[in-house]
Amino acid sequence: MMRADGKYAGSKIVAIACSTGGPKALQQVIPFLPANLAAPVLIVQHMPAGFTEALAGRLDTLSEISVKEAADGDVLEQGKAYLARGGRHMMAEHRLGKHVIKYMDEPPREGVRPCANYMYESLAYCGYDEVVCIVMTGMGADGTAGIKYLREKKKVTVVAQNEETCTVYGMPRSVTAAGLSQKEVPLEQLANEIIKNVGVN
Repeated sequence: MMRADGKYAGSKIVAIACSTGGPKALQQVIPFLPANLAAPVLIVQHMPAGFTEALAGRLDTLSEISVKEAADGDVLEQGKAYLARGGRHMMAEHRLGKHVIKYMDEPPREGVRPCANYMYESLAYCGYDEVVCIVMTGMGADGTAGIKYLREKKKVTVVAQNEETCTVYGMPRSVTAAGLSQKEVPLEQLANEIIKNVGVN
């Protein structure tokens, strides 16, 4: 429901960042989200062009929620997941009362494209009341700078995958070391954390 200020009352969005080990880990999270999840889900998985469409298709066949490789201009809807296209930076843009996918072809950042920092930073200007950030297995520190920026503008909940269940404990370690994550949980508990934080319709 839209308020007079153009924001969506009580609305939330989920934003997931992952890298090394992510495709397999996502199969332990996305299929456990219900079709009536009360939020859209954005996913940045570090992958080159040509691989993300197949990953989105695989997740879609396993999941109750709809999963697709995000296309420029896609309107974000609750109960749907949008996977960033390999080789491009994905952002969310608040346009005419809706949130839509927007791509940029800026150079790699943190050595990767897509870079989750762009996604998180773009959500600082969205109409959602709260952003639930999930940082999963991966090398490096992608996600930390973006979440730090986002937290200055929005209410955020940050959950990191714990070291024991990560293929590479880089991205979750970075966000936790920066004091940004509220908790670290095993991979198999991430779906429950998402449901608990955004609810169902």
